[in-house]
Amino acid sequence: MSVHKAITAHVNKQHKMITTFLELDQKRETYIEEAISNCKRDLAFSTDKINAVTSMMNEISKQGIVPARKYVTSEMVEEYVNSIL
Repeated sequence: MSVHKAITAHVNKQHKMITTFLELDQKRETYIEEAISNCKRDLAFSTDKINAVTSMMNEISKQGIVPARKYVTSEMVEEYVNSIL
């Protein structure tokens, strides 16, 4: 029975990490869209919030369950906006 409990605890821990990762991924996407929107309107924007969330996601990815994410630069946002305009 203790093996079953250990497996259950492990699966629950992995599930929580994946759920947290997905929540952070959604937040990251929101911040990316915000930066893109501001860049399109020639407003000031920063990638600080994007990269703070990316850092948290990459800590979770060290467990090997989910992939790491790339950090975003202002240049990346500008290049993307220029490619779609």
